[in-house]
Amino acid sequence: MGSLLIITPAIFGLIFAFFMYKKINRIQLYRATRGQDDDDLLMRRMESVGDELESGANGGDQYRKLRQIYRDIQEGAKAFLAAEYRMCVYFLAAMGVFISIFVSRTDDGWDFKVGSLTAFAFVVGGVTSMVSGYIGMMIAVFSNARCTMSAAKDNNSEAWKESFNCAFRGGAVMGFALSGLGLLVMYFIMICYSGAFSIQGGEAVKLFECIAGFGLGGSSIAMFGRVGGGIYTKAADVGADLAGKVVAGIPEDDPRNPATIADNVGDNVGDVAGMGSDLFGSFAEATCAALVIGAESVDLVSAGWDTLMFPLYISSIGILACAAVSFIATDLDPVRNEASVEQVLKKQLTFSTLAMTICVYPLCRIFMPQEFYLGGRTFAVACVDGVVSSKCVTNGPHAAFACIAAGLWGGLIIGFVTEYYTSHSYAPVREVARSTETGAATNIIYGLALGYKSCVIPITMLALCVFIAFSMADMFGVALCALGMLGTLPTCLAIDVYGPICDNAGGIAEMAELPESVRDKTDALDAAGNTTAAIGKGFAIGSAALVSLALTAAFVTRSKVLENGVNMLNPVVFAFLLIGSMLPYWFSAMTMKSVGIAAMEMVKEVKRQFDTIPGLLEGAPGHAPPDHARCIKISTDASLREMIPPACLVMAAPIITGTLFGVEAVVGLLAGGLASGVQLAISASNTGGAWDNAKKYVEKGGLYIDVPKRSRARDDPEDGPFTGEILRNMDGSMIMISERQKKGSECHKAAVVGDTVGDPLKDTSGPALNILMKLMAILSLVFCDFFMSINNGTGWFAIPRATIGAASSF
Repeated sequence: MGSLLIITPAIFGLIFAFFMYKKINRIQLYRATRGQDDDDLLMRRMESVGDELESGANGGDQYRKLRQIYRDIQEGAKAFLAAEYRMCVYFLAAMGVFISIFVSRTDDGWDFKVGSLTAFAFVVGGVTSMVSGYIGMMIAVFSNARCTMSAAKDNNSEAWKESFNCAFRGGAVMGFALSGLGLLVMYFIMICYSGAFSIQGGEAVKLFECIAGFGLGGSSIAMFGRVGGGIYTKAADVGADLAGKVVAGIPEDDPRNPATIADNVGDNVGDVAGMGSDLFGSFAEATCAALVIGAESVDLVSAGWDTLMFPLYISSIGILACAAVSFIATDLDPVRNEASVEQVLKKQLTFSTLAMTICVYPLCRIFMPQEFYLGGRTFAVACVDGVVSSKCVTNGPHAAFACIAAGLWGGLIIGFVTEYYTSHSYAPVREVARSTETGAATNIIYGLALGYKSCVIPITMLALCVFIAFSMADMFGVALCALGMLGTLPTCLAIDVYGPICDNAGGIAEMAELPESVRDKTDALDAAGNTTAAIGKGFAIGSAALVSLALTAAFVTRSKVLENGVNMLNPVVFAFLLIGSMLPYWFSAMTMKSVGIAAMEMVKEVKRQFDTIPGLLEGAPGHAPPDHARCIKISTDASLREMIPPACLVMAAPIITGTLFGVEAVVGLLAGGLASGVQLAISASNTGGAWDNAKKYVEKGGLYIDVPKRSRARDDPEDGPFTGEILRNMDGSMIMISERQKKGSECHKAAVVGDTVGDPLKDTSGPALNILMKLMAILSLVFCDFFMSINNGTGWFAIPRATIGAASSF
């Protein structure tokens, strides 16, 4: 029964993803004329939607541009993935050999079976993550131009519905494909490995330690995807913004800007391939942590294979729940106008969480024992003799359900709080926008303050989730809580990938110079996409923190010398606690500077093209086209070059610490990295998101309100006839101002500066810190036996431990 409950939903997820793809594929960009060669793509006739829109003198040229831009973005995305994945293959091969050797070393000698199986799982996890990222990247690119085409329908209500559905379904393809593929591959490896170990013979822990290599592979590729993708997208975005808006004074996504194609490719690289790899790694690592901790329990192992597989059931039932709820956004309560976009997306998240909560309760009742003991036989005997251990879990089904539910609803609250601090529909971002009235400096100050303040509720929520989970089921409960937060992974990914698809759709509409009505719709969808991207980042950061803690707990559980806890006042532990707290800042400094270096290269290249291509900047008729390929190459080369040092820092830190200073030092390192990393990630992501949406709020005229009728006759002495709008000052007073000052005004310039500074924060350094927290922890777990084999876990530089009384423990 347990196997069916895993395999069937996993296969269904893949089928459902294909079903969503077929829905998107119905939106045709062109139709071949009979007898026409397939290679003659540019001369293909439009489908019915395109035929309606090609009326007018320039209609045909506009939509030929659209198709050409679509293909340019597609080719750029393929070029980047080919270059990045080539490097990833070399890394997987080298790291696989390293793992197979060093993981084989144990206290009892060398066990090459464990090392080789761990290395194979690592390679499979990495390849699965790469395949998932490729699927997401290609479907996002496939959907962007179709989203633009849907927004161009004559029927306004249908245009809103179809364009939204196209973007949402594009995200759903990745969400369900990644969830189904990851679950199916992981379970297949478990089935294959189960024959090599005796589960009831006490080898369950070894089995799941080998499976932990799968999570390490996924997280390693996520490091390259997040860091490399973040550097790529922000090098192009910041470079395009600086060269276009600031240097040349042209709008965003202007077809004259050579960096626009690289910018649109980058949206998919960072927020689709990077986010997909990130959340795939979270799913794999949380599952591995729960399996390793659960395998330490004699009761759970004795209950049989179906009970041990309980962590996988959470993810499998999530696929079914999210699939059932997905029709709310596309069919039952579809988008009909701009105001309903954010409402529909939030309903989708809420109902997915509710459905998952309802579905997971019977799972707990069926598969979890009424009472079980976490730990070895010592704990079980102690409880049986009447001495209740802290690891004794009574009323197991209800305890497991409470942990999962805490993760589910905690993640939803974190997502909505993130939205509150990053959406211009609410007061915090509007306050940041109004601060631009006094220049860029106050805009920066207000944005930083917002980011710091936005940590309060999410961190409190995470602390509450950890408290509930730990109280109910010890560290096994924390792992279940992390899986609960990832329980709505298909929906979360669908909503997150929706953002870059809409962003690309808006960029394509701008570059193809489509009618204003089309751009209005794509801009509104893009604005909602920025909000959903922020919600997705909130989910990713929250789940990463819980996954990191669960993996740290699994590491502590596996380190036999740590059975009585870790003394936090031990000088070695405390010293590495400080070092671990420093690593996120070092890591962020490296990634931020990398974006700056790559952006400078991009600005110089764009300026060179403006200077050397006659008529390009002026938009003269018949001018030579910009060299988009050169800008794409700059972003690709910079991302691949600059992602290596941060990746080396994250991967080397726990291995060097454990080898030289022992397992207690590793625990301090992981605790410090988690404590500072999660708060820095939230602050950076929300600060950048707030600056971005503050800029959009200024651009759409959000600083203006209607003037009372009695004031409409007054004119602005400097800007001509008054347009019936005024500027609201921070003190509440109002200044009459012309409509045309919304863009290009001093407020707008200040907002652009803030957005440019915030871009690498929200899309590079902030999200990449998720990987830092998780990757250090999963590396420590995989290499735990190797660390324990060195001076009984004290490391090569064993330092005498001082005895400290009344010390707290981890």
